[in-house]
Amino acid sequence: MSSTIIRGGTVFDGTGSDGRRADVLIHDGVVARIDHDIEVGPDVEVVDANGCWVTPGFIDLHTHYDAELEIDPSLVESVRHGITTVLVGSCGLSFAVGEPEDLADMFCRVEGVPRAEVLPLLEQVQDWDSPKGYLDHLERLPLGPNVISFLGHSAIRAHVMGLGRALDDSVTPTRSELDRMASMLDEALDVGYLGLSINTLPWDKMDGDRYRSRPTPSVFANWKEYRFLGEVLRRRDAVLQGVPDLSGRWNFALFVAIASGIRRKPLRVSIISMLDAKAAPGAFKVIGGAMTFARRYLRADVRLQSLPQPFRLWTDGLENPVIEEIGAGTEALHLATSARGDLLRDPVYRERFRKQWSNKLKGRAYHRDLAEARIVECPDDTLVGLTFAEVAVRRGRDRIDTFLDLQAEFGNDLRWTTTVGNTNEESVAWIVNHPQAQIGFSDAGAHLRNMAFYNFPLHLLRLVHRRQQAGAPIMSTGQAVHRVTAELADYLGVDAGRLRVGGRADVAIVDPATWKPTLDTRIEAGRPYILWSKGKADSLEIWVDRGGDAGFSFFIISTDPHFIDTTPAPNPARWRYKGIYRLQDRQVGQWSDVHTVTVGG
Repeated sequence: MSSTIIRGGTVFDGTGSDGRRADVLIHDGVVARIDHDIEVGPDVEVVDANGCWVTPGFIDLHTHYDAELEIDPSLVESVRHGITTVLVGSCGLSFAVGEPEDLADMFCRVEGVPRAEVLPLLEQVQDWDSPKGYLDHLERLPLGPNVISFLGHSAIRAHVMGLGRALDDSVTPTRSELDRMASMLDEALDVGYLGLSINTLPWDKMDGDRYRSRPTPSVFANWKEYRFLGEVLRRRDAVLQGVPDLSGRWNFALFVAIASGIRRKPLRVSIISMLDAKAAPGAFKVIGGAMTFARRYLRADVRLQSLPQPFRLWTDGLENPVIEEIGAGTEALHLATSARGDLLRDPVYRERFRKQWSNKLKGRAYHRDLAEARIVECPDDTLVGLTFAEVAVRRGRDRIDTFLDLQAEFGNDLRWTTTVGNTNEESVAWIVNHPQAQIGFSDAGAHLRNMAFYNFPLHLLRLVHRRQQAGAPIMSTGQAVHRVTAELADYLGVDAGRLRVGGRADVAIVDPATWKPTLDTRIEAGRPYILWSKGKADSLEIWVDRGGDAGFSFFIISTDPHFIDTTPAPNPARWRYKGIYRLQDRQVGQWSDVHTVTVGG
């Protein structure tokens, strides 16, 4: 029998209660005792948690680890951030049923993973032909965290109707086919699936050659089909996870309608997302208020998956789902990378792209502000650190023309970044406090070069801790732990999220002294201006790379979270900064991300 004691930490049990200093004794993966000064023998492994928070393992309710599970089932990136339960099968996509080629074509382009890797992998490992067989397959893998799953609507629709018919807007499933989908869903719920995931967003497109650039099968369903399957979920007290169509705000009302519990049992519905988007300032409060109204007066329990951090995107060329918001973006992504240059240079195409890119009447997730999109990698080193708008000024060109010029010239060798939303901390504080918000939506396992928010629970805890230190609290630490543990577990109906005697020992240990610094760099009055959040640290140790052969070198220890580098600059130059916290005259935590600024020009 193996035993471990976590000694001297502040224990938050996941219920929302305040923390208490205690030891946690674990025997064979089960919590045996939580108490003060537990005496143990010499054969017990001791983990020193003094100064740390001991919490239940965190829950990630929105991942796309479906493919990664077959490559590295340890899912180490999530586990090292304290996540011990992950949910796959999101957004209508799962590997539960279907042929390898169909599954790869549905999954890969939507989730930004290479089809050339996923298809041969599925052909090699697929030893299942049913939802139960898929779970049995997962049980045989050496999993790192606990894994639970939705059944993907696109997968079962393609399996029952055939992929071609499932992607035909003129075809609706027969009653027999609907019954087969419902029966498959019932069987999945019998063996442990949590519910069904659907997708109504037409921006998500098929990969491969057969049906390339068509929306995924779930998008072609009508609401009669969703309601039919929703009644199975309602009867079984299961969960519906959905992706709204962001191009039409009315779509949210349809999710409310399917969730409504007027004269019937409410249906639990979890959708993405509540975000303070730059493209729609203030919309998150409207949507949040509408969902509160719906719960109070329509008995509709619709939760909005949310992030406690900025929503930042990185893009190679045009390879990003937000580009597919416009038809011209899909038109370019329909082509192989090597074939896009001629299209992007075509004046007729450019005019079409410009009109769609600039259209403010249609719903959008991406703000499309080229003054907010910064180049981070490029074969032309002189462009690194500049926004597309700044490049346009240098070249005396229109911004959109400059954007397409660079895309045509460099293709996927041009890497750029922008922040889509959640840049205002007060807005984020409002979101994470909203009763209909679910803290999650990491997208872990997907968009490998674009985005993934594996560490969202730590971002919430850091935000809460920093606000407490600043005298402007938004919730207690115990409440924050509850939001990413027991609250999610209770909603999903899984045995997780609590530290209790006799319960499974899913445990996270967090050292609040070791947060990763977040820097914000910009140019003011020709000087690099560096902002950082002080929190519990005494200071920030700043290192700089001014473009020479030496790379990074120590620059200064700053106690002021508003630091200006007054070093004279050549004309022009690109300087890179990174920092690490200091506490009691020593480095603590992790290095920040590297930030690049252009000076002297």
